[in-house]
Amino acid sequence: MLHTLIVGLGRSGEGLHLPSLAKARDREPTLFAPGPVLGFDPFLPPVDGVLAVGSLAEAADRARPEDTVVHLCTPPHVRSGLLAALAETGYRRVIVEKPLALDLVGLAEIARVRRSRGLDITVSTQWLDSALTRRLRSAVRSGPFGRLRSVTIVQNKPRFTRTARVPGHPTAFDVEVPHALAVAIALAGPADVARAELEDMVTERTRQPGMGRARLDLRHHAGVRTRIDSDLTSPVRERRITLRFDGAELIGHYPCSAADHTAQLRVEVPGRKTFHSVFDDDALTAFLVSAYTRYADPSPPVGDLPGQVEAVRLLVEAKRLCAPAPAPAAQEVARAVGA
Repeated sequence: MLHTLIVGLGRSGEGLHLPSLAKARDREPTLFAPGPVLGFDPFLPPVDGVLAVGSLAEAADRARPEDTVVHLCTPPHVRSGLLAALAETGYRRVIVEKPLALDLVGLAEIARVRRSRGLDITVSTQWLDSALTRRLRSAVRSGPFGRLRSVTIVQNKPRFTRTARVPGHPTAFDVEVPHALAVAIALAGPADVARAELEDMVTERTRQPGMGRARLDLRHHAGVRTRIDSDLTSPVRERRITLRFDGAELIGHYPCSAADHTAQLRVEVPGRKTFHSVFDDDALTAFLVSAYTRYADPSPPVGDLPGQVEAVRLLVEAKRLCAPAPAPAAQEVARAVGA
């Protein structure tokens, strides 16, 4: 049975992981040790239902690190240092909020800490444990509709207030797109970036550079094309995925918020009746049950993260393509104007 320590009790820790963890504990009580969830966040007030600790050392005194799963819910730019501190305290099982890293330097540092300390890291890309994603993967693998030709993922939600209040993400590529990338890679395999676009978030009073809309086109090595469109300035919420096969089109809708864990899937086959299904899809709870089940193994292998590394590589390339061109040196400007 495993204890839980949540590091970082902001939106992800308190708002997402904690309620899903409560449902996971109810669903699979034999996985979880009795007693309260431990929480460490020196910058936020205590949270109901969490036993606050003042340091990682105090957390280790209350529950043995070797019997504890850490939920690392802090911004990604401070992640490698915290992973090293957790490893130094004796923790090895760590669930990390997405994205795993913001750039290749951060990814290399996390890889170094992981290898040197034997960390077993699981990235919280819960869309991979979604009931909708499982149905889509089954359609791709079993091939009833022929070959997969394209994937289109739309992620729309208004995120003005939170972006202005908690600027924890450098670009719109780092907010929702990692979830979509994980699904695209799972469905169609490795890919290269064909095109990327990034827009600012603009209101009457403010401009948040790079935090408005992110678009990404991928060319998968298997020949599939993927388009991801994430608009954080949209007036409506929508998480939609469309798979086009040789002989059918599948349109799925992921749940849009914690208020309703219901997904929908429509299958359209030319010349046949459209099939429409509506089903429960609490992806984060399913992800946590899956992660704790694996961590409960007395000798689990150190987790490898090829899909997450691929996602970070693609995100880095997309942001590079969208970066403004460097200003030319003064002498180059003078030469260009004939000075």
